Amino acid sequence: MTGKTANQKASATPALLPRFIRLRDAPFYLGMDRNRFNAEVRQFLTRIPIGRQGVAFDRLELDAWVDDYMSRNGRPAERSETWDAENHRASKSEAIFGGSTRESKDTEEWQKAVARLTSRRRKST
Repeated sequence: MTGKTANQKASATPALLPRFIRLRDAPFYLGMDRNRFNAEVRQFLTRIPIGRQGVAFDRLELDAWVDDYMSRNGRPAERSETWDAENHRASKSEAIFGGSTRESKDTEEWQKAVARLTSRRRKST
């Protein structure tokens, strides 16, 4: 049988992206919550009325906002050297597990201070 299944037909057809994105879907399209969208993005977009109550935004305008936002706040896309975890460790020395890395020289003084604090009687008020 040489016929294609429904999944094969659907994957062969390119997906159409809508030009208008509804208000309820725009925050999801940008990957943020509705409150952040309303506070930081919505004021820069053209409101497109759809029907009596519907509101939409142009997908290309949303993409342009993202490009502008990334140019102001994002990391540079290209670097001269690639980042390497081995060369950029948080600590230059190796961690030693299972004990202190340095010895305390005032152990006896510490034990005396603890003994003094625990042996004191509480004063009655």
